[in-house]
Amino acid sequence: MENMDVENEPKLQASLSPAQHYMQKFTLYETPSKFYMVGRDKSRTYWRVLTIDRLDPYELNLLEDSTIYTETECTELLKRIHEGNKAIGGLKLTTTCYGIVGFIKFLGPYYMLVITKRREIGAICGHSVYAISKSEMIPLPYSMLQSTEANPRIENRYKKLLSMVDLTKDFYFSYSYHVMRTLQKNLCDHKTGQVLYETMFVWNEFLTQGIRSHLQNTLWTVALVYGFFQQAALSVDGRDFKLTLIARRSRHYAGTRYLKRGVNEKGRVANDVETEQIIFEDVPEGSTVQVSSVVQDRGSIPLFWSQETSRLNIKPDIILSKKDQNYEATRLHFENLAKRYGNPIIILNLIKANEKKPRESILRTEFANAIDVINNDLSEENKLKFLHFDLQKHNRNKSTNVLLLLGKIAAYALTLTGFFYCQLPPATGPGSLRWRSSENLDTTNRSLRSDSGTENEDADNTEIGIFSGTTCGRTSTKKPVFQNGVLRTNCIDCLDRTNAAQYAYGLAAIGHQLHALGVIDVSKVDPNAPLADQLMDFYEKMGDTLAHQYGGSAAHNKIFSKKRGQWTAATQSQEFFRTLQRYYSNAYMDAEKQNAINVFLGYFQPQQGKPALWEMGSDQHYGAGMNGHVDIDEVGRLFRRRWSEGNILGDSGSPPSAANRRPATFPNLCFPDRADGVNLVLSESSPDMSTSESDAAAAYSRYTRSMPHKQLFGDVQKDQGLENDTCSNMHELSDSTDSSNFLDLDWLSSSGNSCEVDSMDRSTLTISSMRLSSDNVMNGLVVGETPPSSSAYDGSAMKVDQHLIIVLI
Repeated sequence: MENMDVENEPKLQASLSPAQHYMQKFTLYETPSKFYMVGRDKSRTYWRVLTIDRLDPYELNLLEDSTIYTETECTELLKRIHEGNKAIGGLKLTTTCYGIVGFIKFLGPYYMLVITKRREIGAICGHSVYAISKSEMIPLPYSMLQSTEANPRIENRYKKLLSMVDLTKDFYFSYSYHVMRTLQKNLCDHKTGQVLYETMFVWNEFLTQGIRSHLQNTLWTVALVYGFFQQAALSVDGRDFKLTLIARRSRHYAGTRYLKRGVNEKGRVANDVETEQIIFEDVPEGSTVQVSSVVQDRGSIPLFWSQETSRLNIKPDIILSKKDQNYEATRLHFENLAKRYGNPIIILNLIKANEKKPRESILRTEFANAIDVINNDLSEENKLKFLHFDLQKHNRNKSTNVLLLLGKIAAYALTLTGFFYCQLPPATGPGSLRWRSSENLDTTNRSLRSDSGTENEDADNTEIGIFSGTTCGRTSTKKPVFQNGVLRTNCIDCLDRTNAAQYAYGLAAIGHQLHALGVIDVSKVDPNAPLADQLMDFYEKMGDTLAHQYGGSAAHNKIFSKKRGQWTAATQSQEFFRTLQRYYSNAYMDAEKQNAINVFLGYFQPQQGKPALWEMGSDQHYGAGMNGHVDIDEVGRLFRRRWSEGNILGDSGSPPSAANRRPATFPNLCFPDRADGVNLVLSESSPDMSTSESDAAAAYSRYTRSMPHKQLFGDVQKDQGLENDTCSNMHELSDSTDSSNFLDLDWLSSSGNSCEVDSMDRSTLTISSMRLSSDNVMNGLVVGETPPSSSAYDGSAMKVDQHLIIVLI
């Protein structure tokens, strides 16, 4: 993006708080013919009334009174309604609640879902975040007039199925802060209203469609995010700050472990979770607040593959479909990531490279091939950056400290994406969160690389890099910096290995975040420090929560247990129990759980005269909308799985030829334009690749490609030599099992062995001895020419030379 004059720059939004009032306490009254919901704001100065008709329970009829009442006026209105209905029992109190989750109908009348108890679980700069303690499903028709459903047994079964989605577990919401979006997006792209409900992380988007369509606002509903939220007040050297860890699970292609694998035709992947780590100062009210956040992503390998649940096999075969030989869905997935986060997209693939019976290795080879094919159509600066890293192989080597290796990878990835930091002036009203006005334009630091100039609502980074902070007469004011790009991590389930890698990234990031806030003097945290242990607890709890949601058990935390020195017979027994628990859940519970998710998200909507959900077998109903229509935008074509054979079946057709492959188009990010008229519908008739011995061997041979084990990104000197490490027992990391196009694996291996002295210090990309002025400390991350190699060090001491990657200036 080119530099712009200050006078032409877009203006920053002044506040995170919506301009309109937001209501957070509601009282529901009823008469035989109507519900009256009265809502008010926290200060009790803003009162509204919503009327819900009960005479036609099969239709959703809502009427919002446009009058804004005072408390006294509202009380008088309710008295008049009561007097007018005395002959039929008057106005009765139904319940108090804290927001509408949505409306739903099965084969009978509509039901209203409301939150009747809540608990505060944290706050982001004064904006409270809540979890649900209790909810209620209220039928709309009057109890004396409730119609007898055609089949009450089926109706009750659907109600019971919906209740399996436990709103009291892992759902959270806020009235004034948009928890479905990152902090950076909230401060830079101030969206309100219905557009927020249509994002990928709002799980009651379908349930609120009716009320939002009728009222054209979101005053009465709350947007539920599903995943993980934890916050704690911490202290380092007497400096207090708050750490918040947020995980947002995508509602697209959502489901359970073996029923949702890989990618669908719209580029949506299974187990897609955005993780955000937020740090802000714990300062007195009325003080300037410094905030920082960093975002990473996890998601299933974006290929068409599956595993069929088996009650006889605890590790079912992996089935790789060859129907998408041009990787159209994979392209769409990475286009979506680029829209949301900008460039670069960094792929950390942790699955196995070599196996006696190829399973994971088949996906690894195919994934590597897909990345190569996509990169062939991209400009050099926009190519996908990847590291294929067999984590289990390295973890089996007792002389290798995999957390140190992952820490080096994470620290280096952080130099490419950066992180978000800004200063917020004192709040000017209840719950407001404001950013300083923009002046002193600086587009050279972490600006979005875009040639198109078109607005992109999905991008966290749209027009971000052109803003900077104002000095406000204080030399200590720092300019904001921004994250552009994202680290995307995966293993097979994107649970256990992935969680360890995400912790390593969080540990690398928190050092930079605390350094930016002035809490610590160097931009790293010792992995043995109490703060590192506290952060590990956060990520371990998040990993367990996400694993329960997707896999049915807590996560396998072998690496964390090993780090704590807890790897004993007891922990081995615990890991074995979790394996059995996950197996049982996958084999016996997941089908019903998947049905519940599909009903809650609206991917299946019951219809009179059509088969019930539980009569359809497997997950073939996924995507069936009202009137039998398939929601292509959500789930693409409909897979039909045959449980007895374990194949993915589909309509007849043939795969697109290689000659028709279109260039990859990552919108707004300098990618080639999409070819006009290209049909993105993929054939489903191509044969599947099973993992039988003979087929797997042939597949592995077919997809194996040559890839140099050491490739440097950007304009690194190709002929620069690297000295061998002097440690006699160095584990050889840079072999054929690992490959990268942005990271020097020889450099990475220089700290992979536990026999090294202070390897974490030597791998840290910070010069702690430099004395940096407060004026310049946040000017940005400067990328040098090449990663540090073993030649950059003399024994255990660090030498600053031409190999240095990054300093804070």
